[in-house]
Amino acid sequence: MATIFSKIITGEIPAHKVAENDDFLAFLDLFPLRKGHVLVIPKKETDYIFDMEDSEISEFMIFAKMVAKKIKTAFPCTKVGMTVIGLEVPHAHIHLIPINGIADMNFAQEKLKLSDQELKDIASLIAKA
Repeated sequence: MATIFSKIITGEIPAHKVAENDDFLAFLDLFPLRKGHVLVIPKKETDYIFDMEDSEISEFMIFAKMVAKKIKTAFPCTKVGMTVIGLEVPHAHIHLIPINGIADMNFAQEKLKLSDQELKDIASLIAKA
């Protein structure tokens, strides 16, 4: 069964992409905690991140590191936080969030409501960074 992320990979569902290569894709979270909140996914559908091969996880982290640097350039912050929850969508993914404190990564807080234009502008800032 194809996940929502698989449909984003194939283009069935549009996304605000910020980085992509043959194996991975990074795009804006539509329900972000902070402006610049990005999801990074492998294009190979795998439910649980720790079911990925060691080499895949290594490449996944290297790709995420590159995206995190772009986020930090586009949205100056103390750090780019990373979390793997893995319950929301049965497709391995990493959340990258520009943070200035631990509270910035509290998933229980209300999410931002951004317009499509705001999302496009944010994606463009990160992609160009």
